[in-house]
Amino acid sequence: MGTGLELHSGRPRRKKGAQDTVLRSSYEYGEGPAPALSGLDPHRSGVLGRVDPYRDTVINEQEAEPAGRQIVALIERCPTEYRRPALLDLAAMLEACATTPGSYLWFIGD
Repeated sequence: MGTGLELHSGRPRRKKGAQDTVLRSSYEYGEGPAPALSGLDPHRSGVLGRVDPYRDTVINEQEAEPAGRQIVALIERCPTEYRRPALLDLAAMLEACATTPGSYLWFIGD
């Protein structure tokens, strides 16, 4: 499957009605962002280093802003063209999260 992304207007939850807060979602890239994210050192790579592409991770609007700067470097180092669209979509979602007060970006791992 892969890593899905959901931008929420409030803290996401796994209960009935959880979709009420979804502003935008992306599931079409499958494993696209996973190799880039899994290669980051969780102790030295800031916010994106904490994202486990195979488990769920939630970041808030304050964390999304520095993560957006990090994703630029990942896109520049992207070794394959097929992964680039997934990283560009992640960059757009991070920017949207950073500029939407009270929002959260949920990395839905598989």
